[in-house]
Amino acid sequence: MIRPFRPAAPADLNLGALLAGPFEPHAFRSPWWLIGGNAQTIVPARLWRFPRIAYRRERWDTPDGDFIDLDWTTHDADAHAPLVVLFHGLEGDSRSHYARLMMDALRARRWPGVVPHFRGCSGEMNRAPRMYHSGDSAEIAWILDRLYRTHCAPHGRRLLAVGISLGGNMLLRYLGERGTGVRHLSAAATVSAPLDMTAGGAALSQGFGLLYTRMFLRTLKQKAAAKLDQHPGLYDREAMLAARSFVEFDNLVTAPLHGYRDVYDYWTRASSKPVLRDVRVPTLVLNARNDPFLPGRHLPGPDEVSPDVVLDQPLHGGHVGFLQRRDGRLRHMPLAGRIDWLPARLLRFFDDVLGRPPRPDTDEHPEDQGAGRG
Repeated sequence: MIRPFRPAAPADLNLGALLAGPFEPHAFRSPWWLIGGNAQTIVPARLWRFPRIAYRRERWDTPDGDFIDLDWTTHDADAHAPLVVLFHGLEGDSRSHYARLMMDALRARRWPGVVPHFRGCSGEMNRAPRMYHSGDSAEIAWILDRLYRTHCAPHGRRLLAVGISLGGNMLLRYLGERGTGVRHLSAAATVSAPLDMTAGGAALSQGFGLLYTRMFLRTLKQKAAAKLDQHPGLYDREAMLAARSFVEFDNLVTAPLHGYRDVYDYWTRASSKPVLRDVRVPTLVLNARNDPFLPGRHLPGPDEVSPDVVLDQPLHGGHVGFLQRRDGRLRHMPLAGRIDWLPARLLRFFDDVLGRPPRPDTDEHPEDQGAGRG
């Protein structure tokens, strides 16, 4: 873990526990059989079994005449437990593996959770002549403000935010741009956020990264084509369908659709790394140094973040992977591992910020027993 310099720590925040505690660099250990950032990204997401989560859907009308859908947990929750909002990643939703893991961990604590879907990500195309993008801090601000007013303030709940990948970058942009103006959020955590989008775009434009690009572009192009059916003439259909990289797709669709001059203007202005110095809410920024979406050499150092930002950069973990090595008799078995390290890491950070005693580590869920291959 990289330890940023903290000149004047608030008296009520246990920074020692945030920066030390149980999550030193040795705390995350990938299994012996899972080697490399690509394997550590793909295997947890594609070959592991995850808990089933029952959601209740709520639709909000947006100020621009559009809508978003939010999926709420339905498990029993304590009356004054914090509300955790999770912002999903590129082309993700409430069914994504990381969302199910986090909501399952909240269920065990009796904390409520909610997953807002970005425009067009809930299974129904949004109406407005726009989609979603990595720099949309205004959308984050509107969602958090409404959640606090309607679901936190009336019940005495704290509001906590988690951002995954693209959702993490959006959350960090909001925190950095608003600075001391962020008043309702008690703490935040991001996982595998593409802090430097230009570097991330380059990584996804070569080698194995092209496979991820192809996967994302398949669904992005479907949505972009549906958007043209709603609003003809927004961009050139044939050129969009022919795009083979994020440089081409973002330059043609994402950037002009959301007010950016071109792809490089978008990637520069939407990256969260330049605003990390301005974050004024306790925030964990977790990035594996072998993340294939953002090489470790592009991650920020202690002098590039504010005193309220905790950088955790384990050597391994991949992109939103973090499949943990198992201990005991099963540790030498192929495909043995634990998938619950990530939600435990985030919740322990929140515990310390809120002044709650750390909860003891729990055994893996029944879904994670054995080899875990599904």
